[in-house]
Amino acid sequence: MLTNNVANITEKLMRSRASKLENYVKRTPTVKLSSEKLKKYLSGSEIHMKLECMQHTGTFKARGAISVALEIPIKEINYGVTAASAGNHAIAASWAAQQIGTSAKVVMASTANPYRIELAKLYGGEIILKEPGKALFSEAERLVRDEQRTFIHPFEGIYTTLGASGVGLELMDDVKDLEAVVVSVGGGGLMSGISAAVKAINPSCKVYGIEPTGADSMSRSIKLGKPATLDITNTIADSLSPPMALPFGFAVCQKNVDDIILVTDDQICAGMTILMEEGKLAVEPAAGAAMAGILFGLKNQLSSKKIGLIVCGSNIDSRTYNKFNDRGAEHLSKVNF
Repeated sequence: MLTNNVANITEKLMRSRASKLENYVKRTPTVKLSSEKLKKYLSGSEIHMKLECMQHTGTFKARGAISVALEIPIKEINYGVTAASAGNHAIAASWAAQQIGTSAKVVMASTANPYRIELAKLYGGEIILKEPGKALFSEAERLVRDEQRTFIHPFEGIYTTLGASGVGLELMDDVKDLEAVVVSVGGGGLMSGISAAVKAINPSCKVYGIEPTGADSMSRSIKLGKPATLDITNTIADSLSPPMALPFGFAVCQKNVDDIILVTDDQICAGMTILMEEGKLAVEPAAGAAMAGILFGLKNQLSSKKIGLIVCGSNIDSRTYNKFNDRGAEHLSKVNF
């Protein structure tokens, strides 16, 4: 098995991992966003959307989960897997367990959207609900200790990063000469993989991370020069709200990410609304955050550029989506977009 060494993440290794995963994950489409409104607003920029919202389980998380699951020794597979998650990773871990023919007992936040809990169950996951935060991981650790399950981490570790790197490889292969790639940041699993792939293929392409103002652990970590932990998180983008960065993902992001931009929840909702109206996509807040970053934080930097936008997920129920979409439309009216 590979060690968590940033130097291990070469293009050759990333492509080897992508080949190993190709029978499990979808090669999601990359689509140029046709919007005269955005073209005018961004002074002629092109936005190419990488539709990871169409991945198995509805988010990019399937890539990292199956990447880790495939490394479980044969003698340990029958013990099953566990995970700790606000939602999307629990769904992905349940799906990954199904792919390798074992069981999943996943620990989900008691505040998780019922829609996501139901999805995890549909993929065969047995659900344990715990209070958000430390209790989630403590219960998962108990399952590792008492039932010998393999813990699939939601965002940390080289196999998670290598799994996510496939998103970046596919995007860079689909669209030549990209000048910037914009990615939402939670714990750093997606960002670490994509940024490594982008910089390996085209070091001059800028990589921008987008974080909620209420869950800015990665940007704080980069400013500090070491992984930071937040006392509290507060954002509608629950899949971007891990309260900490961890050493491996942080190191990869520190090496490859050019800048991290913060967006408010109102701006995230506005990003969701624009993706619906201009991109014809119904997405979750984490994906809306990436669009919000382009609209509100990076407008000047990305003017007239060729941009890759990672649409990371779409696991949201209709009622919650409609509420956030209305909030986004209201915010856009206030800023005269």
